[in-house]
Amino acid sequence: MLATRQAVLLQGPAVRLVHGLKYEGWAALARPMGDRMARVRLPEPPDSPPRRVIVPVPTTRERVRRRGYNQAELLADEVGRRLRVVVRDALERSRSGASQTALRPDERVENVRGVFHCARPAWVDGAEVILVDDVLTTGATAAEAARTLHTAGAARVILLAFARAVPDAV
Repeated sequence: MLATRQAVLLQGPAVRLVHGLKYEGWAALARPMGDRMARVRLPEPPDSPPRRVIVPVPTTRERVRRRGYNQAELLADEVGRRLRVVVRDALERSRSGASQTALRPDERVENVRGVFHCARPAWVDGAEVILVDDVLTTGATAAEAARTLHTAGAARVILLAFARAVPDAV
């Protein structure tokens, strides 16, 4: 089970913000978007609070080369700064897949199966991981990343996204 939280719904101005950060090179948008994400109330730990670590969802090297950055990493850095929680690039993509945007939900699950590996298990072992991404659509990417983090020893994973896609629009 993966707990998810988002700052906004992917509607109106949020669409423009996500598009600007992700496709138009407006890296400075990460600051106000990350600020809004840092104000989201996260679920309380069930027992004594484990240490927290923030992990951005990695993208492909090709997309980083094209954009100049990973938008999830920029958001994670801002959330980490505001919450005073360390950010670690614990996950890596072991292979590229097709862009998720044009795929059906079942195709998205298959497209990301096995795509991540935990490069630094010690960073997440026993920790509550706040997994950061820009948009939550079907949850396929987040679920696969969370599975990888749990396998590496994470005590709990919470996805924190800037925006959640409106179900009828998926």
